[in-house]
Amino acid sequence: MKKIAVIGSNGQLGNCIKKIAPDFEHLYEFLFTDSSTLDITNEEQVNDFFYDNKPDYCINASAYTAVDLAEKEKEKAFAVNADGVAHLAQACADFKSVLIHVSTDYVFDGTTNLPYSEDDFTNPVGVYGASKREGEERALEINPKTIILRTSWLYSEFNKNFVKTMLNLFSQKEELGIVADQFGQPTNANDLAEAIMKIIRAPHKTYGIFHFSNYPETTWFEFAKKIAEFSKASIKLNPLTTEQYPTPAKRPVRSTMSLDKIEEVYKIEPKHWENSLEECVDILSH
Repeated sequence: MKKIAVIGSNGQLGNCIKKIAPDFEHLYEFLFTDSSTLDITNEEQVNDFFYDNKPDYCINASAYTAVDLAEKEKEKAFAVNADGVAHLAQACADFKSVLIHVSTDYVFDGTTNLPYSEDDFTNPVGVYGASKREGEERALEINPKTIILRTSWLYSEFNKNFVKTMLNLFSQKEELGIVADQFGQPTNANDLAEAIMKIIRAPHKTYGIFHFSNYPETTWFEFAKKIAEFSKASIKLNPLTTEQYPTPAKRPVRSTMSLDKIEEVYKIEPKHWENSLEECVDILSH
């Protein structure tokens, strides 16, 4: 039976993979690790894990994702998002494993009005995006059997994310200001988990970079409005400009990604973000 190592299994995506793993246990053995059982910044630990387990697939769902804090903690962000990824890629290369590594729309500067394709020039505007880009580059360089999935605005019923933060604030406040001039694609981590399993089960693998998210693009403000609508919250939402809501890290203005390649190559059809959001709010409301 083939083995799938899931690195960072206590994060949003890791938890979503855990949720659907029972559906695939007749086909694969899952090995779930988190930062307490496997520190990917420690090369020796990574090598020992691969030597002991010899996974056929390695899903890297671990990442340093504190976008604002990364501006202060540059070394920490690069240790996890670049060095850690390189350690996994090297171990995958040594043991002939397929690496499925999750990256981000924040590798782009967001200054275009067109959706980004996988071949478009990356130019991150913050430390987080820069650390993720370096992780991508090193993984592709080290292990030819690497699939990179760039995703965006990830949320789920697990851990901390925009949807859960909004639901929490809706119950405490009467009105709220939300940024309305940054565009992207909210993505339910459950959909990403299912896409990853489809890729693993595909008889022929195409390696390289792919984009996966829900569609179409929207703003944080419109996203928040839908969360309020689906949760029946009586909150007044006010649109803000990026200038009115300054953050330590700069964000891309429009980091919308084209989803054509993953549809064409792996026949994965992304869902409309409103449908996926409604499912998540429904889970969180019960």
